[in-house]
Amino acid sequence: MYPRFPDAGERKQMMMKKQENDMSKADIGLIGLAVMGQNLVLNMNDNGYAVAVYNRTSGKTEDFINGPAQDRPEIFPAYELEEFVSMLKRPRRVMLMVKAGEVVDKFIQALLPHLENGDIIIDGGNSHFPDSNRRTRELEEKGILFIGTGVSGGEEGARRGPSIMPGGNEHAWRWVKPIFQDISAKTSDGEACCEWVGDAGSGHYVKMVHNGIEYGDMQLITEAYQLMKEGLGMNHDQLHETFARWNQGPLDSYLIEITRDIMAFRDENGEPLVEKILDTAGQKGTGKWTGISALELGVPVTLIGEAVFSRTLSALKDERVRASEKLSGPDSRFNGDAKQFVDDLEQALLFAKIISYTQGFMLMREAAEENGWKLNYGSIALMWRGGCIIRSAFLGKIKDAYDANPGLPSLLMDDYFRDVVTRTQGALRRVLAQAIQLGIPVPTLSTALAFFDGYRSVRLPANLLQAQRDYFGAHTYERVDRARGEFFHTNWTGSGGNVSSGTYDA
Repeated sequence: MYPRFPDAGERKQMMMKKQENDMSKADIGLIGLAVMGQNLVLNMNDNGYAVAVYNRTSGKTEDFINGPAQDRPEIFPAYELEEFVSMLKRPRRVMLMVKAGEVVDKFIQALLPHLENGDIIIDGGNSHFPDSNRRTRELEEKGILFIGTGVSGGEEGARRGPSIMPGGNEHAWRWVKPIFQDISAKTSDGEACCEWVGDAGSGHYVKMVHNGIEYGDMQLITEAYQLMKEGLGMNHDQLHETFARWNQGPLDSYLIEITRDIMAFRDENGEPLVEKILDTAGQKGTGKWTGISALELGVPVTLIGEAVFSRTLSALKDERVRASEKLSGPDSRFNGDAKQFVDDLEQALLFAKIISYTQGFMLMREAAEENGWKLNYGSIALMWRGGCIIRSAFLGKIKDAYDANPGLPSLLMDDYFRDVVTRTQGALRRVLAQAIQLGIPVPTLSTALAFFDGYRSVRLPANLLQAQRDYFGAHTYERVDRARGEFFHTNWTGSGGNVSSGTYDA
């Protein structure tokens, strides 16, 4: 049984008492008391902030107040939105930690009658950036400041310090900056993993790309796992030791760290739990959104795309089982130097990781140009240094690259990263050759090398592709012996005429 809720009269008296002294009011309010919301509230309170809380289901509010938030007098429960808003200092700061999409819009509409000019709404969920673009614009017309905020780090990050990526109406930043930077993760130098990203939906866009890179990192690690387990026949103790060693080197990161721990985890029978988990991966959409945005903007974000497709292929479990009974691969076994292969694999992962981040930052650059955002790429790398799922020592080098050259078109054009991929490409080529011989799929490792070889090529076979397009569709082409921007059409068959199709840039 839950404790008795205060009735309307009692709540009104409580509201009046809180209004008597503004100093007793909350610095910020949070709506949505699932685990992420609860942990952010506790984090805020740990850092000296009074927080008002509200959840659509009153029972969840009571459970929180009488559970994790007990003996915390500066966490104020509210049972109605009007009561919740009345507890907040002006300008009122309301953070939504609710399901993305329609639920966010419904809460915004419910809040508006209780807010006034200059109040601030913060959406901390995984919202799609076009929604944040729209909300920033619509709320500004009503005098309300909106911040679309990417929050990464999962439950533990929310409790101890997440990476926070705010963007939207910049007039709101000074009112939330102290709170966000106090509760965020810190680098080893004490810098907050939180800085203003830019206008409108830029915060949620950067979070989306973060999640896309996360998809890529996870898929790369799973490919390394399969190569070592099935290709080399390594047991889980050996896998644990390998990932532990990798976590001490250039691959040092949260995802390598937790993979190390997963390999060591045993179930109640003393057997590796990971092998009893069904091999079908889920997804919530942010990786797919990243791929769609890349296609719309014409940026070759191939590694994240392959990571998304790998998850969708894994979901075809029943079909794959049937296919395995009909289709066979090569009948070959690894007969090389296992230690050298594992060392090569470590270098191959580093190479592919650089390609993934290169593509992600290329996408953010194109999106910034398309949307008129002024993104600071060094600051973004800093925000990802701690608290978030893709946090790694590697990101410090990305920050250095963009701090030295804010206009850097690609990480591969930075001296440090150019030297690393030049040095490690041989290892990746050897790993891929072996994977092909063994018949083990490595889509993200493969596409990393394909992108690199394409990006460094002075001439690609797109000239033939364009000739084909002009042959069957009169789509025209440019010539290497003429100025760029001048288009030509050839009557290839002698009967097609000289009328050409229009052109466009993808």
